[in-house]
Amino acid sequence: MEGEFAELFTDEIRQALIDALKDMKSTVQVHLFIDSKDPHCHYCEVTEKFLNFVKDASPKDNAGKSLLQVMVVDRANPDQAKTFEEFEVTRVPTVAFLGGKLRWTGAPLGEEIRALIETIVRLSQGESGLSKETVNAIKEKLNGFTRITTVVTPSCPYCPYAALLAHMVAFEACKVGKCNVISEVVEAYENQDIAEKYQVMSVPTIAINDSVEFIGVPYEENFINTILEKQSEKQ
Repeated sequence: MEGEFAELFTDEIRQALIDALKDMKSTVQVHLFIDSKDPHCHYCEVTEKFLNFVKDASPKDNAGKSLLQVMVVDRANPDQAKTFEEFEVTRVPTVAFLGGKLRWTGAPLGEEIRALIETIVRLSQGESGLSKETVNAIKEKLNGFTRITTVVTPSCPYCPYAALLAHMVAFEACKVGKCNVISEVVEAYENQDIAEKYQVMSVPTIAINDSVEFIGVPYEENFINTILEKQSEKQ
């Protein structure tokens, strides 16, 4: 494991993370769900190590504490089983923000690192980066439940854009008091059953409430309009 992912922990990557995270403003909490006793969780260890690597590269507050807080939740610890239930997490590793409304099911490594870091920065700044029109549509029209599933692979250069777009819709919904959108980014190789469920042939593939709607990165306007059409009354 150590040698396989050594390229993630170089001084060059550390400096790139410092540069990317320098604009953080407020504390961001990330929950990492693992199972330390599951021999099949091949990415649990490296995901924990990488999130701590990101934490060390993030800015510090006035008390010297990192603006990124990493909370590790281990299924092997019976006392932490309730947190799995609260976040509705069933697979490991899962990386979750905002109580699980934004999540990666599978390790956010490879190209997905870019989406992970940009998500952290935008959450810290409190700015989604979405257009005023999209923000108004979320505020005024997005009242039903929506689950956005974005299937990605670590080598896909376009996938981070799709992941970030979906995550920011969920973030913006929470900002206006409507935490009724779950954005789940699924790593296809680690979760082949989900990829097969959506008959994924290329990535990113985006499903909204279990219906595949986009293959490739959608335009923001088309994306939010489709979400509004597909929103459900019940979770």
